[in-house]
Amino acid sequence: MIRWLVRRMMMISCSGRRFHPGSRGLFIIMLMMAWFCGCKDASQWEGQEQVKRVSTQTVPIQLQYRGTFDLGKGLFVSNEFEGARLNGAARTNDTLITLLITPENTPVNNSPWYAFKIWSEKACGLYVHITYPEGVTHRYFPKMSRDGLNWTPLDSSRCFSTMKTTEKGEVVPVDLTFQLTIDRDTSWISAQELLTSLQLERWIRHLETRPYVSDTIIGKSHEGRAIQLLKIGTGDDQKMIMIFSRQHPPEVTGYLAMQTFVETISADSELAKNFRNEFTAYVVPVINPDGVYHGHWRHNGGGVDLNRDWANLNQPETRAIRDFMSQKTVATGGKFYFGIDFHSTQEDIYYTIPPEMEGNMPGLVPAMIRATTGELDGYEPNIKPNSPDEPRITSTSYFFFEYGAEAVTYEVGDNTSRVFIRRKAEVSAIKLMELMLQRTSRHQTDIK
Repeated sequence: MIRWLVRRMMMISCSGRRFHPGSRGLFIIMLMMAWFCGCKDASQWEGQEQVKRVSTQTVPIQLQYRGTFDLGKGLFVSNEFEGARLNGAARTNDTLITLLITPENTPVNNSPWYAFKIWSEKACGLYVHITYPEGVTHRYFPKMSRDGLNWTPLDSSRCFSTMKTTEKGEVVPVDLTFQLTIDRDTSWISAQELLTSLQLERWIRHLETRPYVSDTIIGKSHEGRAIQLLKIGTGDDQKMIMIFSRQHPPEVTGYLAMQTFVETISADSELAKNFRNEFTAYVVPVINPDGVYHGHWRHNGGGVDLNRDWANLNQPETRAIRDFMSQKTVATGGKFYFGIDFHSTQEDIYYTIPPEMEGNMPGLVPAMIRATTGELDGYEPNIKPNSPDEPRITSTSYFFFEYGAEAVTYEVGDNTSRVFIRRKAEVSAIKLMELMLQRTSRHQTDIK
């Protein structure tokens, strides 16, 4: 009912017009925020449409100009940092500035990432209007930081959008305007928390303080950045799992879930120790370092959606992982039993292999989801099996059809509570370890 009510209120109050805070506007914003935060009605979100085969040959991208925009009267905005996305800036009047956000190339998924810094020589209040090319709709609710590390959502009562009705009858925001108070100290505004290569390195170095964690470089990106791989475990690589994240740069909530999932497998618990003695976990935390660096909406440095390149393997990032996984199975004779790829989307959802298909540990993914659900009060999982005739072009398909690994795409909502993200990922890792150890123990007993 929440989503339906939001649509109806927007149609009645702001179809084709701008809506803004006020008694009626604030009520609409409260409803809109409930929608943004992933509240569900009786019918669950249906997820994305079936993936389509697209060309993954390298195509040009348009790099944004990097610099500081002097907007006059002591006001400045900048995109001179990793992960920034700001393609143009202009002062509209004394109290309003307009910022243009464009993608790396087109066609591209509707995930308009933005990130910029803003400051003023004199403390002032102003409105910031974010605009996109025709046909793009606004997706991410803005976060603010004073240090680039700690983030909080902006006050929703100070944000408003222009709404339009699509051909499908959906009412969607096409831009965003918000009110800010700024001063000489830099304010960072971003679509999601900024998680850069420096923070990745710090996270890896922290994990590597444990003797059973190591990292290596398995290849280079399109622009020559390192593709890093973590090894977690003390086993002999006869039984392995793969963990992926950040094929798509803006998908920060999936990355946060991946971190907790990996930290749980790396923990000092008895369960994790037993798991690491039996299974080796390999982790590629950032598959698309070029896209993360440039603040891309979706693609890598070759202008390609990497999660459509797992059949043709045209891009260096997917080829590096292909070469690593192939080498491991040939060199050790081992098997990959499980693969998980963390992503972000509108709401939490699992994309799974068709249930009638069995890999190296049949039923593992449904069992993990059921066990996780049992530990999370009030949580109802949203599960969408892939169609059997879906093109085998995603990482999940690659895990399963190339190596027989039970596979899942673990999608986290854009606005899922960060506390819940960590809790669900921790429980998921615990249940996965328990199930895989139980099944290994039963198999060994059967052999005897």
